[in-house]
Amino acid sequence: MGSVVDFFSDTLANVVSGLGTAKDKATFDRFVYVPHDRVELDAAFRGDWLARKIVMIPAFDMTRAWRDWKAEQPQIEQIENEEKRLGLRQKLHDAIMYARQYGGGALILGYGDVDPSKEAPRNIGRAGLKYLHAVNRYEITANEIIRDVMSPWHNEPSSYQVTTGAGDIVTIHPSRVIPFHGARRPDRDINSEYWSDSVIESVYDAVHNASIAHAGIANMVQEAKLDVIKIPNLSQNLSTRAYAEKLTTRFSLANTMKSLVNALVIDSEEEWEQKQINFANLPETMREFLSVVAGAADIPATRLLGQSPGGLNATGDSDTRNYYDRISADQNVWLTPTLKRLDDALVASALGNLPADIWYEWASLWQMGEKEKAETDKIKAETTAIYQKTGLIPADALAKGVHNQLSEDGTYPGLDDAIAESAMELELEPVAEEEPSDPNVEAGAGADPQEA
Repeated sequence: MGSVVDFFSDTLANVVSGLGTAKDKATFDRFVYVPHDRVELDAAFRGDWLARKIVMIPAFDMTRAWRDWKAEQPQIEQIENEEKRLGLRQKLHDAIMYARQYGGGALILGYGDVDPSKEAPRNIGRAGLKYLHAVNRYEITANEIIRDVMSPWHNEPSSYQVTTGAGDIVTIHPSRVIPFHGARRPDRDINSEYWSDSVIESVYDAVHNASIAHAGIANMVQEAKLDVIKIPNLSQNLSTRAYAEKLTTRFSLANTMKSLVNALVIDSEEEWEQKQINFANLPETMREFLSVVAGAADIPATRLLGQSPGGLNATGDSDTRNYYDRISADQNVWLTPTLKRLDDALVASALGNLPADIWYEWASLWQMGEKEKAETDKIKAETTAIYQKTGLIPADALAKGVHNQLSEDGTYPGLDDAIAESAMELELEPVAEEEPSDPNVEAGAGADPQEA
């Protein structure tokens, strides 16, 4: 009885063609991860423009439009002034950039107390948050990770350590640190370093191949035009040094004559031809390499390369909107929860307390053009007119709503102050008093003159 060999595979197999069997060349392919150390990552960031933009663009886009606080106007001004005092916007950008470049970055919150190894104070007064520092993963060390699921610090380090300029080691409680991660690792349980991977790791090959293609095309430009001269018995005559020297001198003079009189003088037995490289398909080839980089980086080519898309009726608006939607999702799903600890301290430091009804929204990255904005304003005005005509909304409530809408949209600069001044003028305007009427005069005016 012959033996039966069972092949188990989760892919398509064909024993006739060899697909999925040991004869298939792709059967033994495996993904291999080759880590890159800090020196390589720094070299890529500093020496390759694609790698630099992949790190910088999302970090910049997450912070460039910033956020709009929802509170009373004096409170908003105090919070925004506190953000400026602490340099929050720039330092948050740096922390995100460090996370993307090195796999980890952090913001250190300073309260000015003596022992930073203790948990951060829960109640702080005005200006209680003294400073913020942005550091990368190599400037701050994460100690043992807390794996107790009952702990509020689950999956965070038990403490951090920072070495000062004087060489002293400072221990910092995790409540005083806001960590930022780059490309998350799947091996959380065995990741002793706590931090994640650089975003350059997964796009390294795509960026490297694009750089090679660009360098190869640049080298081909040097060989775009090549003169070929066939000389009888050349190989035999080159055996002597004197002939080689005479040949070099001869063609140096020939090139000089060609430059002077625009003619190449050669022997009648020699043959000359000129070869040129066809560059017709090279731009498309280069675009394909760059397209792969854009896809690997999850950044549209219009944003990564800074150029308009090709093709009939192509505008790139849909790609840009999708990218901005992804940035907005990252802000709301990842960045807002990460900043919760910092924002509570920020508001308390700005106001002296922490009101429960203060919140914020990330400003939209997409900016409408003048024509699109005018069309939108027209639609809103027509909708308001319909509500006013139907009477579904009380007139005073509708007026307040339109006022708030125009103020938030910035349609009419200074509208709030103008309305306040207008209200004051209406309230202060003196009312003309009527002179008291004399009933006798009124009666006399209406009486018959003969009776008087």
